[in-house]
Amino acid sequence: MNAASNAAPSTSRLASELRINAEDAARSQRIRQGILEAGNALRARHPWLEKHQNAIGMTIFWASIAGILGTAWAYYAGAIAWYVAIPLAAFCMSILHELEHDLIHMMYFRKNKFWNDFMLAGVWLFRPSTISPWVRRRLHIHHHKVSGTETDLEERGITNGEKWGVKRLLMTGDNMLAIYLRPFATYKMTRAFVREVSKTKEEAHSIARENVLGYFPLGVINYALWHGFIVYHATLITLGLFGIHPAIPAVLESVMSVVNFYAVVIAAPNALRTFCLHFVSSNMHYYGDVEKGNIVQQCQIWTTPWAIPLHLFCFNFAGTHAFHHFVVRDAFYIRQWLAPGLYPLMRENGVRFNDFGTFKRANRMHAKPVLRAVPAVQKAAA
Repeated sequence: MNAASNAAPSTSRLASELRINAEDAARSQRIRQGILEAGNALRARHPWLEKHQNAIGMTIFWASIAGILGTAWAYYAGAIAWYVAIPLAAFCMSILHELEHDLIHMMYFRKNKFWNDFMLAGVWLFRPSTISPWVRRRLHIHHHKVSGTETDLEERGITNGEKWGVKRLLMTGDNMLAIYLRPFATYKMTRAFVREVSKTKEEAHSIARENVLGYFPLGVINYALWHGFIVYHATLITLGLFGIHPAIPAVLESVMSVVNFYAVVIAAPNALRTFCLHFVSSNMHYYGDVEKGNIVQQCQIWTTPWAIPLHLFCFNFAGTHAFHHFVVRDAFYIRQWLAPGLYPLMRENGVRFNDFGTFKRANRMHAKPVLRAVPAVQKAAA
């Protein structure tokens, strides 16, 4: 790997690399070449990874769903307690989230839209707290182009760039609170995104409507039940502290028994998974002082042991996601497989590791703004 990192890049320069500082452009090429070579070598040793990629994705899809349904049945039957059911289901849902990400990049059934859409529908059904995967596809593709800048709505939406405090903590695990607690900021960032990705006024209106309806219908239903569950039990607990124990109507008790079950097997696991993923993702991506198109500056890598409990519910996201910014083609399990061997390459070429000072810097790379002079050659190339 050291040889690959020191060799002259053989990969072609990306268009964005013509507009960034020459040093990071060269680093980006070396990293991309190293990741491609490592992935090619892995596929050469295990040709089944490429030959059966669709089957692998579909197997992961059904195994994860079976895990969620099996957990729900075990909880219903009284075989496991709620505090066992929630993390088990959350783990399975986290795998579905990684699968959704790969489906968005058409890594499975690229030539068969029906099965790709079928799997997207399935992963959304069991993760109803999320935005529609078809809406997310536009957000995510744009994220790759502008990561760390104002119009990166995907990351801004999950609190990247916000100052840390109670408000951000609440927003991190709840997509609706992330909207309700900053309505004007949400409107501003959404408007910036729409302006950036649309070419005509009609297209802008269409994309705006798409975003407004992104959580319909599954997200609307999920958060109504989840927030209702929280308010109901918080009210009973508060009244109990004052010695008040109201009589609950039989109809309400019946309704709440269903809501309670849904909360344990779907809503709470999704909230746990969401918090872990958004905490990790929003903090391992830099924001604000990132040079547009400079992939070396977009992400850091976490290898710290204290992040392991978080990574259990987002498949070691901060340990592997940076690779994806350089090379999109590798599925989530491939990135994990390659990670240990690629870390030296990333370090040697300027990708930061465990830079937790960003918690104080609202995800900025630097404590103070850094001004870079753009060489005349690069200006001409741009």
